Amino acid sequence: MTEPSAAVLIKHELDDEDKAYINEIFLDEVVAKLQKMDARIGTLNCNFAGDQYRNWNILFRSKGPGFEIVDFEYDEDSDGIDLDL
Repeated sequence: MTEPSAAVLIKHELDDEDKAYINEIFLDEVVAKLQKMDARIGTLNCNFAGDQYRNWNILFRSKGPGFEIVDFEYDEDSDGIDLDL
């Protein structure tokens, strides 16, 4: 998958490519960490997908043995957390 565009830094909407990129990283890198934490539902900052997404959050929920992203939300004051506890 191609790297996301730099335009994400200044826009307040994600296009389908950005959402697909975030979802891919979420499934590949974040889901296992959420499972270790026994998470079920929540909001998570998207900085795990790169600094250009630091003002974006995902709303996620458990689905079967994994998780799914329910929605994306822009928040200028959002801050990430360390999932590598």
